Amino acid sequence: MEEKVIQVQLVRSGISQPETQRKTLRGLGLTKLQRTVKLKDKPAIRGMIRKVFHLVRVIES
Repeated sequence: MEEKVIQVQLVRSGISQPETQRKTLRGLGLTKLQRTVKLKDKPAIRGMIRKVFHLVRVIES
């Protein structure tokens, strides 16, 4: 069975955000604006995305 993959794109900068949110962005692999990363759809990843939902765009495939 194939695992689901989600794409996450950074659309707003994390500069003025709290340190925990900046670390979450780095943990997701998002370091530059408009960068898109493919991640496995797991509960831990979903929780990280929920923490920075106002900075990213999620594309489910």
